[in-house]
Amino acid sequence: MSLAQIAFPARVIRGAGALEEIGTLCAGYGSRAMLIGGARGLAVTEARIGNCLRAAAVERVGCEQYGGECSETQIARLGAVAHSAAAQMLIVAGGGKAIDTGKAVGAACGLPVITVPTIAATCAAVTPLTIRYHDDGHFRDMLHLPHAPAAVVIDSQLLAAAPARWLAAGLGDTLAKWYEYRAIGHPPALNGMALAAQANSRICYQLIEEYGAAACQAAELCQADAALEQALDAIFLFAGLTSVMGSGAHAAAAHALFEGFTVCDKTRNFGHGLLVGYGNLCLLALEQRSDEELLAALRLAQACRIPLHLADIADDLDNQAINAIMAAAVEAPDMANMPHPVTVTQLAQAMQRVHELADRMCKG
Repeated sequence: MSLAQIAFPARVIRGAGALEEIGTLCAGYGSRAMLIGGARGLAVTEARIGNCLRAAAVERVGCEQYGGECSETQIARLGAVAHSAAAQMLIVAGGGKAIDTGKAVGAACGLPVITVPTIAATCAAVTPLTIRYHDDGHFRDMLHLPHAPAAVVIDSQLLAAAPARWLAAGLGDTLAKWYEYRAIGHPPALNGMALAAQANSRICYQLIEEYGAAACQAAELCQADAALEQALDAIFLFAGLTSVMGSGAHAAAAHALFEGFTVCDKTRNFGHGLLVGYGNLCLLALEQRSDEELLAALRLAQACRIPLHLADIADDLDNQAINAIMAAAVEAPDMANMPHPVTVTQLAQAMQRVHELADRMCKG
């Protein structure tokens, strides 16, 4: 058997009010904690986290915004701050880019990382992976980390208070765990880890099919109800397990299309999971799945507030921008995981088919 490392989070605390446990949690890792996050993430957590740390006799030795991009520049800057502050752990609060930045800083400094997602847009809070970008926001690469976060705090009340579009992003990104894992050509003799990843990817789909629409309605009302809790489990736990346990590739055309969108100023910041969610639909079209299956996926995407048309992402894209997005997508590393090579022409045809079926459904 070849050498392999499987990195799970050591602890996951989930449920309404889970953030109140962070002081006791951090005290198990030392007495000096540095807080990193995005502007909104820090705005909604800094005071609460500070109170909890004081109650647990843990000193907060710094509070830094992550810098807007998960880039080498910001990772190095924050690593120097953490070193200067003699931090013994990092608490990272925010969305995917903030959390990915904090995880990379923790890996560079050899510090445990406690993640506090403030939006449910990706499974970044639980995975030993950082997606890096250049300083201008263009996709750079995926950095595999030696450790998963030491602990993850998933507070459903905190997440219910976030803008509802970020839950839609999380649902789109999580649906990709099933659509993409299914699309990739896996060897016929699956091993146990691959079977576990496949099973978790299916659970992601089943939970969203059952609870996604109701979870979106709860998020729009800022209510942490049972449907939202199930959707959060899909986004963080089961999507994370799919990524952690998946042997080899587990991303394909949906993520490749997202990577293509990052070359365009008008689409780059629309939201990773929302772009991946649209990419899922194009993936199904690339696979030549039936109209019935595509329409079912479109209905689920619509119920989960995922964009169905390019115009939902940016209504003023010209042909030059669309061609640049498609050209970058077919050259993206994740596109190479498709069972057959994908050309710009094939991608254009898939996007057109999604557009036509979405129009038929919406008018129907």
